Amino acid sequence: MSNSFGERLRTAVDESGRLCVGIDPHAYLLKDWGLADTAEGVRELSLRVIDAIGDAAAVIKPQVAFFERHGAAGYAVLEEVLATAREAGLLVIADAKRGDVGTSVEAYGQAWLTPGSPLEADALTVSAFQGVASLASVLDLAAREGKGLFVLAATSNPESRVIQQSLTAEGRSVAATITDDVARWNTVSTPDAAWGSVGLVLGATVSLRDYGIDPSELAGTPVLAPGFGHQGAKIAELQTIFGAVAPSVLVNASRSILSAGPDGVARAIRGHAEEIAAAL
Repeated sequence: MSNSFGERLRTAVDESGRLCVGIDPHAYLLKDWGLADTAEGVRELSLRVIDAIGDAAAVIKPQVAFFERHGAAGYAVLEEVLATAREAGLLVIADAKRGDVGTSVEAYGQAWLTPGSPLEADALTVSAFQGVASLASVLDLAAREGKGLFVLAATSNPESRVIQQSLTAEGRSVAATITDDVARWNTVSTPDAAWGSVGLVLGATVSLRDYGIDPSELAGTPVLAPGFGHQGAKIAELQTIFGAVAPSVLVNASRSILSAGPDGVARAIRGHAEEIAAAL
C-alpha cells in the first residue's frame, strides 16, 4: 500500500505543505498576464505557474474546462501541462468532474488514470450524482493503478446547497450519504492510520454541520477544499472550518494566486503556503 495515492499524497504534503495550486486560466487572467486568449496563452500561463511553485506546494489542479474551451489545441496543451507537472515531482489532480455509469465512467477513468495515457493524472475529480456505487469501475481502476479520486460532496457554490442538503429516504443528506460511502470505501481498502486514496470535495465556504457531515468520521480521508481566497473563506480559519479532518485538507487556491500576475505568482504561492502552515 506504500504506492497508493493516499500515502503518496500524505508523503508529498508532509514534505511540501497542503497548498493545492489551481490552474484556472480564465480569459480575464490571460489578459491580465499580457497573454492572448488562445491555447498558446493557456500554455504559457500554466507552465509559468508550474515553474513558480518550487518546493512551496505538492499538488496542482488544472481545471480541464479552461483548456477544453480551446478545442483540440487546448487538450494538446493540457497533455503537456500534465506531463510537465508530473515530471517536476508534483501530484496532479485533473479537475474534470466526470461521472456516469457502466462502461462510460470506466472509459473516463481509463483516459485520466491509466499510466502512460496522454491525459494521465494522479487523481481525478468525479461526480457521484448517480450514486457512489456507479463509480465502482473507476474506484477499482484507481486502486489497481495507485491513483486517486476526489468525489464531489458539499461544494462551495451556493446553488448546490438545495440538492446537496436534501434528505434521502434514509434521512441523511445527499452530501452526507456520499461522505459515508467514501469513508466506508477507504475503511475497507486502507490500512489503519493510512490516508485513503478516495477523497472528498468539501467547500470551505459551507458549514459541514448543515449537511449532516461529522468531520470526526472522516479521519484519514483526503479533502480537496475549494472556497479559500477569492470565494471568501479564510485560510486562518482552516481548523475551525474542518475540525478533526483539517490535517488531511488540501487548500485549493487559484484566482487568489493567479491574480498576482506573472511577476508576483511565485510570491503569492509562497505566501499562501506560509499562511496554511501557520493555520495548522
